[in-house]
Amino acid sequence: MIAVDDLNDWVGYMGKHADTRTPNIDALADRGTVFTEAYSQFPLCGPSRASLFSGLLPGTTGLLRQPRPDTKVTEAAAEHGTKLLHRYFAEHGYKTMAVGKLLHRHIPEGSVDMSGGRGDWDTMPDGKEVHWISENTLTDWAVYPAPEEEMSDATAAAWAVERLAEDHDGPFMLMVGFLRPHVPWYVPQSYFDTIGEAASLKMPAYKDDDLDDISAYSLGLNFVDHMPRTSWAIDTGHWDDMVHAYLASINFADYYVGQVLDALQQSAYADNTIIVLFSDHGYLLGEKNTFQKHSLWERANKVPLIFAGPGVTEGASRDQGVGLIDIYPTLLDLAGLPANPVNQGNSLTPIIDDGDAAWDHPVITQLSRNDRIGQAVQYGPWRYSLYGDGSEELYNHDDDPNEWTNLAADPASVEKHRELMDSLQAKLPADFFEAAENVQDLR
Repeated sequence: MIAVDDLNDWVGYMGKHADTRTPNIDALADRGTVFTEAYSQFPLCGPSRASLFSGLLPGTTGLLRQPRPDTKVTEAAAEHGTKLLHRYFAEHGYKTMAVGKLLHRHIPEGSVDMSGGRGDWDTMPDGKEVHWISENTLTDWAVYPAPEEEMSDATAAAWAVERLAEDHDGPFMLMVGFLRPHVPWYVPQSYFDTIGEAASLKMPAYKDDDLDDISAYSLGLNFVDHMPRTSWAIDTGHWDDMVHAYLASINFADYYVGQVLDALQQSAYADNTIIVLFSDHGYLLGEKNTFQKHSLWERANKVPLIFAGPGVTEGASRDQGVGLIDIYPTLLDLAGLPANPVNQGNSLTPIIDDGDAAWDHPVITQLSRNDRIGQAVQYGPWRYSLYGDGSEELYNHDDDPNEWTNLAADPASVEKHRELMDSLQAKLPADFFEAAENVQDLR
């Protein structure tokens, strides 16, 4: 398992940004099956990862904030009669090993056979921010001046490479979590050089009146006040530098993903190891007038998702809507382990095997922040969001890939789409709003 933090769909094989450089992730995509419409279940690291590892929706676990410590995820899973993904594998004879960021911090202490721990965020050696000064976020961008080999992702990759060079008597599960491109966007100069000049980069889609057709409640939920605004980035001339630093951080992460994948290819386990690579959620880089995750809009939730290895169709692309919650049952299926009946996701093996197989599963994303709540469903080209005050958003990605036109804001459009909106609303978990109100201060 390879987790990449805060990586949106700016990977080469997705074709979403011409200036991204991800040769190692793209090579993995070429020898596996990619899902081009994969989404997170919560646009924040901790709850998203808790959902993935428990196989339960955030509204089910009640983990709607950053779960601290990681043992809270184990406890929430136990309340629902299940085990975290790696514990399920352990109970079926697998040696488990982990390094880097996997749950919010690392992995619950004592829950794996071997742990390489997790490093820090590689902030500036003097502890000072360079461009964005805030006590509430690590958001910042600059060239990292300290030795690269001491950076957290470099040491995590080295630990994983060592494990792959060892002899293992039985089946194993190796989990590797990389921190970049999570903020701060500090990486060595060489990765900036790989991307090219900041001034020549493609900027994300932005429309200055984009938010005029959404509710005040939605704005209060979907915007984090201490994050940069695109209008500010334009006025100050920082936008291209921020995009440059994010792309450089992606390229940095891709390099260390490549270190692990190369070690696997050179190991005794090259031909009998299943690989899954994913990000925990997407990221807005100026779209919707903000730089952040933590929103129900597509850009904050669309992620890369790749499976490769034995039993996985090579060089295939699937456009069915899927979620990170589907990873748990899929890995059990691919490994030939008994299904976990508590899983709320679905095994992807039917559509890995046959891209034309029937698939009728909506993808749910949930969000709670500042006493506001909402959830969204992705179903085909439609993304529908329902908020705690009853306000709604509806986007058709075929016609409006940037989500610039909220079809639920215009009375004539609502009349035209009411039946569709009602059918999409019916796909949302009906008990989420009550559950969120009951648990949002308890976890």
